[in-house]
Amino acid sequence: MAETGSERDAADEDPMGLDPRRVEPILEAVEARDTARLTALLEPLHPADIADLLEQIGPSERRALLSLWSGEIDGEILSEIDDSIREEVIGNLSPEVLAEAVRELETDDLVDILEDVEAPQQAIILAALDDADRVAVEAAMGYPEHSAGRLMQREVVLAPLHWTVGEAIDHLRSAAGLPEQFYHVILVDPRMKPQAYVTLGRILSSPRDALLRDITEDSFRTVEATDPEADVAYIFNQYHLISCPVVDAGGRLVGVITIDDAMNVLDEEHEEDILRLAGVGDDSSLSDGPLATARQRLPWLVVNLFTASLSALVITQFEGTITALVVLAALMPIVASTGGIAGTQSLAVAVRSLATRSLTSANARRVVLRELGAGMLNGLALAAILGGGAMLILGDPWLGLVLGLAMICNQIVAALGGVLVPLTMNRLGLDPALASGTFVTTLTDVMGFLAFLGFATLLLL
Repeated sequence: MAETGSERDAADEDPMGLDPRRVEPILEAVEARDTARLTALLEPLHPADIADLLEQIGPSERRALLSLWSGEIDGEILSEIDDSIREEVIGNLSPEVLAEAVRELETDDLVDILEDVEAPQQAIILAALDDADRVAVEAAMGYPEHSAGRLMQREVVLAPLHWTVGEAIDHLRSAAGLPEQFYHVILVDPRMKPQAYVTLGRILSSPRDALLRDITEDSFRTVEATDPEADVAYIFNQYHLISCPVVDAGGRLVGVITIDDAMNVLDEEHEEDILRLAGVGDDSSLSDGPLATARQRLPWLVVNLFTASLSALVITQFEGTITALVVLAALMPIVASTGGIAGTQSLAVAVRSLATRSLTSANARRVVLRELGAGMLNGLALAAILGGGAMLILGDPWLGLVLGLAMICNQIVAALGGVLVPLTMNRLGLDPALASGTFVTTLTDVMGFLAFLGFATLLLL
């Protein structure tokens, strides 16, 4: 079959991610039900790119593609697919294809998939595993959701403390069932308690008679299987870990977490924070339909509807002032919207700092004072610009003064609200990203209108 222009263009694609030029010929092959051509187009793609493709196309196109190509879906593709459509994809696979796809996956990837499917599909996947893997996966599923036990893989490479480099190398060459990827050999005592680990690079570069315990890494740490996965991700990021042994309550080795899984948790945490700040739900996805999207967003829109009523209530208290000076109605949104933007800026920094634990009770006072100072300086600068503009354009220095004073007040409120609201929610044990944006916006709107109309009533009437 002759190669189309779009296929030739795709051959020269950027290797970073799925090139959009590949999508059109793939969908054309699906529409033509040309399995051979579809396979030729998909075969060169990385599993992550195939997962991206399945996420980007619509549900009907996804079903059609899977009906033609489902036999080629493997475990790597399933593990890369976004949680929001993974169950849908798995539901379009036959039990035989599904069983074959998951058979070669490591336990952490299996647990990740099992968490997103219903009981019938869980039973099919578990039945496809050999006894040892099934027991390991069921044990991992017994740990709390979003814990280190769910995140870890059971396949570990370990050695006794007294071994030499030569003994470790001989063991690695002869051992069956080693993980496909690993970074450390974990050293354990006779009670299976991890004591240290050695990188593969140190093993390969050391003499055969060197003791493993003499070439261990200073970065060694362990986490308990019940520790929250967010804490695990923080440890990886804070201490630049590549892998970390997982222990049970008695300190015995039960698995290992690798950097790829820890970074996935960090990505998910950041995504949740962004979505919650925007009030769209922490499980929103581009693959969601209109009904699901509306259902996720409507609650916070309703909340915002009521909070916005507070601003309207403030405005009604100054009805006489607005009637006397109609120009105030045109200028009010400037003060409120500028305060809203400033509050969002402060809020974003605070929420991100709380998520990375760089904002704590130890430095909260300094951060609040910094935001207060920044708010005052921004307020003075904006007051000079807006107040001066009002005096020049409208020819009313008193109106310019009112605008300037209101801008200073609202910038201070915005800066303080942006950091104090998430700090307060964090102190109460709530997610600081949850609805903080709604509260801060309401605060700046109410205070902006109150300051502007209040100063106008005092100075202009």
